[in-house]
Order: sequence, then C-alpha cells, then structure tokens
Amino acid sequence: MSGLNKGVGKVEVTLKWDPSPIGAAAHDLDIIAAVYTADDPHGTPAYLVHFGSRSPDGTITLSRDSRTGQGFGYDEAMVLELERLAPRYARVVVGVAIQQGGGRLTFGDIANTGVRIREGYTELAAHDFSDLADATAATIVEFTRPGTDGWSFVSMPRGFDTDPQTFTTLMGTRPA
Repeated sequence: MSGLNKGVGKVEVTLKWDPSPIGAAAHDLDIIAAVYTADDPHGTPAYLVHFGSRSPDGTITLSRDSRTGQGFGYDEAMVLELERLAPRYARVVVGVAIQQGGGRLTFGDIANTGVRIREGYTELAAHDFSDLADATAATIVEFTRPGTDGWSFVSMPRGFDTDPQTFTTLMGTRPA
C-alpha cells in the first residue's frame, strides 16, 4: 500500500481470503472501522462498525460479511461515506481482524488474503498482508479530516498480535 490522497468522499474497503482446507475450521476475517472525534483522535473510538453493525448515522455500513471466505474475489465489503460524517468526527481507522475461535491464526496461515480500497472505480490502495504474516489483526488505512478541505487517506498497514476485541481498543493508538 502506498500513497496520500486528498479529497476522498465515498470509499469501499473490500476483503478476500481463501476458505480453509476441507476438514479444518472456517477462517473468519472481519473488516472493522473505528471512528474518532476531533478532540480525541487517538483515544477511545466514538463508535465501531464491524460484523453485524453499522454507524449510528448510516454513513458506514458493512454491506457484505463472509464467515468462510467462500465466493469469488472480494467476499466482504464496507462502504464509508466520509463526506456525510458529522464535523465532530475527524479520523476513521479501518482494520482487519481474524476471529480466533478455531485456534490461533495469523495472516500467514490463511491463503490469498487481500484488501482493496476504492473510490468508485478507482483503486486507491491494495495490500496482500504478506508483510504482516505473523499478525492476527492489522490496521489498513486511516482517513483524516484535517480541516474544511475534505478527507485524506494514508495507507498504514500495521500488524497486531491480539484478539479482535482487544484490537478494537488498540487500532487507533499511535505506533510505538
């Protein structure tokens, strides 16, 4: 992933992975978005959007949720309508967590993982998790609203070795 871009509005984050081998427990990866206020951009998220939820104002929705990775191409999708977010929100961090119900799994244990960020038909960034093979969760992209000029984004692949619940409390922290 690379790049810094200004003026993004409505973006889609999609996730893919191959199903687990026959006889093994299903691999379940999830896209998670954490939304932060301007007065606490690296603290506790104002709210989270993940499997089975959407933002209170409907600006962030998980439109497809796969529990197995079965399907063609990108099986899970989240739409973020950043231009509609209330002015009090200034930062959105999007990450991916691997559910750990069937035993500890890392990105290196799961075949053909990939995430893509698009605005319309334009691909803004893509990542295959190969540099995060030992991680169980990862942040992917950060959207910020530095002022009135709209939203910008920075690709920020950063791995974590933690369960999905703990990841939601860590994903917006500053790197050490």
